[in-house]
Amino acid sequence: MNKKVLILEDEDNIRSFVVINLKRAGYETVEFALGEDAVTYVRTHNDVDVAILDVMLPDIDGFEVCRRIRGSGSRMGIIMLTALSQENDKINGFMTGADDYVGKPFSVVELVARVDALYRRLTQGSFNADVITSGPFSLNLRSRELMKNGQRIDLTQVEYLLMKNFLENRGRALARDEIMNEVWGRDYHGDLKVVDVNIRRLRLKIEDDAAAPKYIATIWGFGYKWEA
Repeated sequence: MNKKVLILEDEDNIRSFVVINLKRAGYETVEFALGEDAVTYVRTHNDVDVAILDVMLPDIDGFEVCRRIRGSGSRMGIIMLTALSQENDKINGFMTGADDYVGKPFSVVELVARVDALYRRLTQGSFNADVITSGPFSLNLRSRELMKNGQRIDLTQVEYLLMKNFLENRGRALARDEIMNEVWGRDYHGDLKVVDVNIRRLRLKIEDDAAAPKYIATIWGFGYKWEA
């Protein structure tokens, strides 16, 4: 089966370098320098598995491209590629529907590895399902809404990503640094305590008793596990 990646990057040398390395890794590519052209292609083709979107573009920005792709109903994997390093820019990308975030300057080896990981998750079905369920919970990947026993639980974007990560890895112990890489990105260099703080907040929302959690179990000295 052909594996196709869309690259949206207005700098010719960067775009060409990424294309060459993706082709070496076994991917077909389609490339654009303008956001409008990329959106038009996605609307008229359904053969893209993963899109790499630069944020700073001559016309519409990568966030708007991502928003329009998601608005068309596409569930392709999306990686944002940007020189911006502010935390708000990461959150903005996630809020518009991106699945991952790589900051410039970047290692092309790491970028290809991110594409590989996202493609594997797509083909394993985690992104193809509209809803992930576990016990009393259901997480809608399109609307990004969490329900517990039919009641909606309002989540922040980080809490949503934590919940998504747990439900996609039910029953598997996840190390704190693994959770950080998945939710905050590999270029995030904050303290691991941010994981503990946000999981504590998530427990307050989803657990029957946050002091005695039965869904998000602590693996002492290691990380956390979702008890399916």
